[in-house]
Amino acid sequence: MVNSPSLDGTAERRERPRTSAEHAPALGTVNLNPFGDLVTLQHLSARLAKSLKGAFESLLRKDLRAWAEPLSVQRFADYKAERGNVLSAWQPLVMGSARARAQFVLDAGLVFEMLDAFFGGDGEAPQPLPNEFTPAAEALVGRLAQSASTMLDKAWEPLSRVAFRAEAAVNLAGAPDLGADDPVVVTRFGIAAGEGKPHFFDILYPVAALKPHGAALMVKVHGPKEEAEPEWRSGLTRAVMSVTLPVRSVLAEPTLPLGRLLELKEGDIIPIDFGPEVPVMVARRRLGTGLVGTANGRAAVRLTQLEQLNAEDFQ
Repeated sequence: MVNSPSLDGTAERRERPRTSAEHAPALGTVNLNPFGDLVTLQHLSARLAKSLKGAFESLLRKDLRAWAEPLSVQRFADYKAERGNVLSAWQPLVMGSARARAQFVLDAGLVFEMLDAFFGGDGEAPQPLPNEFTPAAEALVGRLAQSASTMLDKAWEPLSRVAFRAEAAVNLAGAPDLGADDPVVVTRFGIAAGEGKPHFFDILYPVAALKPHGAALMVKVHGPKEEAEPEWRSGLTRAVMSVTLPVRSVLAEPTLPLGRLLELKEGDIIPIDFGPEVPVMVARRRLGTGLVGTANGRAAVRLTQLEQLNAEDFQ
């Protein structure tokens, strides 16, 4: 169950050997990943996880945490071997006009938990798990895949218009017809309720299906600008307001020839001229002008004009 505590000490991140998305071709080997480090796709997956969270919450009827695992590039045969012979839902996702299909892959346990919760249960999968999916389970996965397709379109929109669509009338338990050596990009997501044991599901992108979008995958994705938290902004404002800056008034700046400076001795007088208003400086920037006078028995400057200041002036 999503909300049940882990009984076997399983870590939140699924620990298993996985090949990094960075692949440097070596002699005698095939480069599985022609797209570099795929950091753009990783960023896209992180944003997608936030959207998928709502779709799973509506089916499981509970608040969830959702995240994206580090992606990897693998041979399809290696990916299938990792999943083993357990029942899994393989929902194809059409990618525009591409012949290859992405795959929305879910463990049977998660599917039957969602099905039980959808019909008013506590979100418990039957034990032992069935050997095949019921028509209701297939319909539920299809509904979830349609929602995921819409979210995939929005997540990919800053990069490329792909037009994802859940393919209907498929054998949900049947693995896709991909060659054993065909490379796939595995984007894995996790969901969990509170501190409960997480469930994982995958979206597989065949490398062949991503090649038309290779140039877009090299473009950096800029997420929407988030507003700063009020407490953080308030603390930063208080800290900035306590910064001290030197304020000075320049009465005069006389100039003397070098010869006169070399002749100066104690008691000599340097004449200066200044008008009624003098410049007032903050750090190295001009704050404005003021009148020289006294206040409370001390010399003071009364500001008569302020310069227009920009934040960039003090950077």
